[in-house]
Amino acid sequence: MGARLAHLLEQWAAQVEGLRRGGGTAYLPYAFSDQCTAWLRVSSRDGETVEVQAGWSLIEAWGIEPSNYLATAPEVTDFDPITGARISCSLDDLTACIAANGIALEATGP
Repeated sequence: MGARLAHLLEQWAAQVEGLRRGGGTAYLPYAFSDQCTAWLRVSSRDGETVEVQAGWSLIEAWGIEPSNYLATAPEVTDFDPITGARISCSLDDLTACIAANGIALEATGP
């Protein structure tokens, strides 16, 4: 499980880093249920600041491989935001938080 979660965080980091090149939107999965999945929609207009919005998609978890979700992320066309679950921060801060979670996971061992 730890290796799969580490790979998930690596994919998150790569997608977020890709926003530095002119902005855009990335979808990062964080909860996998039988009938739906929860995602963070990370949007940047300038490649420096981001808005992170939590929400749901009717994409079912059984159809996603969490350690290789990039093939599914473009299919998140029914994103339903969770009211009040949104923050704005710098892209640097978000990148640092993802990296810190990777380090914490690594410290727990295999």
